[in-house]
Amino acid sequence: MNGPLFYAKILLFGEYGIIKDSKGLAIPYNSYQGALIISEDSSEKAKDSNQKLREFYRYLADLKDPNIRLRLDELKVDIDNNMHFNSSIPQGYGVGSSGALVAAIYDKYADDKITVLENLTRDKLLKLKSIFSKMESFFHGKSSGLDPLNSYLSLPILIKSKDNLEATGIPSQKEGKGAVFLLDSEMIGETQPMVNIFMNKMKNEGFRKMIDRDFARYTDNCIDDFLHGNVKSLFGNVKKLSKVVLKHFKPMIPDSFHQLWENGIETNDYYLKLCGSGGGGYILGFTEDYQKTKKLLEDYKLELVYRF
Repeated sequence: MNGPLFYAKILLFGEYGIIKDSKGLAIPYNSYQGALIISEDSSEKAKDSNQKLREFYRYLADLKDPNIRLRLDELKVDIDNNMHFNSSIPQGYGVGSSGALVAAIYDKYADDKITVLENLTRDKLLKLKSIFSKMESFFHGKSSGLDPLNSYLSLPILIKSKDNLEATGIPSQKEGKGAVFLLDSEMIGETQPMVNIFMNKMKNEGFRKMIDRDFARYTDNCIDDFLHGNVKSLFGNVKKLSKVVLKHFKPMIPDSFHQLWENGIETNDYYLKLCGSGGGGYILGFTEDYQKTKKLLEDYKLELVYRF
């Protein structure tokens, strides 16, 4: 058995803000993908994945949620037959490795599943998001359900608020000089500790005001600019967002990248922002001249995501 492919995702804008109900924009990232397979593979990676699926199965069996209708007996048989998730998506990098796995399990074992081929009303999207949120909570303690939703539908998702999201289109890529790119921190990030830091910061009134006044506003502006192809305005707003993140989200940025982050803002050569919860993994970059930025950051691994 070799199941269909489920792709990584990138939350272009909205990290942390979506916890507080501001906008977000997530896009599929097809460079990485995973699929459920049953094989004779006895590598450590396959064994680890099979063991993780076994633990996930026990979690799902205990859920007892009437909305999550999975053929668990079938899942158990496949796990016993050495099923694993064969994935190239890096774990702890903020690109949705557990989301792709959740999407694959739902796709293969759900009864009455909502499919991408039907009319995806807001109610259906919210129902899917709710199911995925409960399933993915096994991996992160608390999940919005957005990563599996994005991976399952393989469509860009615009998050307007907690209860309002829609599949959306993004402008087609141009053969220009500008780009969105990933910068590899070469460190594993863990979601839960980062979210805990954020929730503790939210107890501070000044921080809450900054989130509403600056962070959410710049994020919303970036999303509007991106979706409408207003590239010049986008870079102005990304710069403001990058400054706010450097000032107020320092614990989520690995120490060795603080100076690099600042250099980008000072020179206007590139702007960096968090990709997911931070703490390691990928950092998201925006530049008006990708070739120049590649030379400036030649000591780092960069991956192209989108061209302007």
